[in-house]
Amino acid sequence: MSYLFSPLELGPLRLSNRILVAPMCQYSSVNGLACDWHQQHWTNLALSGAGLLITEAAAVEPRGRISWGDLGLYDDATEAAFAQALAPVRRWSPMPVGVQLAHAGRKASTEKPWENGGGVIAPDAEHGWQVVAPSALAYIEGQPVPEALDEAGIAGIVRAFVDSAQRAVRLGLELIELHAAHGYLLHQFLSPLSNRRKDGYGGSLENRMRLVLEVFDAVKSAVPASMALGIRISATDWVEGGWDLEQSIALARELDMRGCHYIHVSSAGLHPAQKIAVGPGYQLPFAEAIKREVAMPVVAVGLITEPQQAETVLTDGQADAVALARAMLFDPRWPWHAAAALGAQVAAPPQYMRSAPHGQSALFKQAIGSAS
Repeated sequence: MSYLFSPLELGPLRLSNRILVAPMCQYSSVNGLACDWHQQHWTNLALSGAGLLITEAAAVEPRGRISWGDLGLYDDATEAAFAQALAPVRRWSPMPVGVQLAHAGRKASTEKPWENGGGVIAPDAEHGWQVVAPSALAYIEGQPVPEALDEAGIAGIVRAFVDSAQRAVRLGLELIELHAAHGYLLHQFLSPLSNRRKDGYGGSLENRMRLVLEVFDAVKSAVPASMALGIRISATDWVEGGWDLEQSIALARELDMRGCHYIHVSSAGLHPAQKIAVGPGYQLPFAEAIKREVAMPVVAVGLITEPQQAETVLTDGQADAVALARAMLFDPRWPWHAAAALGAQVAAPPQYMRSAPHGQSALFKQAIGSAS
């Protein structure tokens, strides 16, 4: 039997297989509102046969959006729009759905990636706003300088994560992933390259981890035990003197002791000087190292594109699940094809059961079972 297609428990949430659809920003919102693009995008991915869909990062406050086109979950309007976009997913797919809650910090107030290269928008320009960070250090020299959060501002960030988490509960979502990766606000507090504070949130590793742990504890206390709660981290900044694997292991241990249900291990995004050795599965060593130190499931991500590659990641003990992003955009039926390649079976809607290629109906029927 394929290990990739065996069940997995993320705390209270049981997945039918170990393929996760990773969160992918679509930059298609207006004022933080999900729209018909999200409706068709989420529904398409929810029919893929994966074990879990994590929707794109949803900002916990308006200034926490990466771009002016980013999704939010911070007021009644964004919650209602999210519910409307989610409705067809719930109607047509049994797949559990989670949301990634995020705050972009100093990497906020940008254009969409395909417009002017995703460049920074000045606070006084159209679609721009004043960004915040742990310290008054711009992501790139010459860009607008962020406002350093004071302790009252930090407390407001914690409240914003809690408020958004409670909205996720009302939406009936099954999982929350806290975004502490890719150079966004929680990661900015973790890394000594972006956090130069002299108070209780800066300096030592313990202090730099403080906000992440406060957000985790507050959200965990605010949601029911039936809600799975995990986190995504960048295991390294890929910059000397920055956040690294050793510190990531220390954070993972703390989260494990607090009852975190899983850790999703990515890397980079904090500093423009990053030097990444990109290749198939290039982040797997980080996931494997963290898995040796914690009891909670570890999710691997990053250039995992082939079924046998994903299977080997799990059978070799490098991770407990794999997350796919670009590979799922390129091939939204990736789990179907993986099931066929690995001799496993995955559920598909009965409406799609006629899609077997000519001459391959036997293989198709073996790999694809009806979800009805």
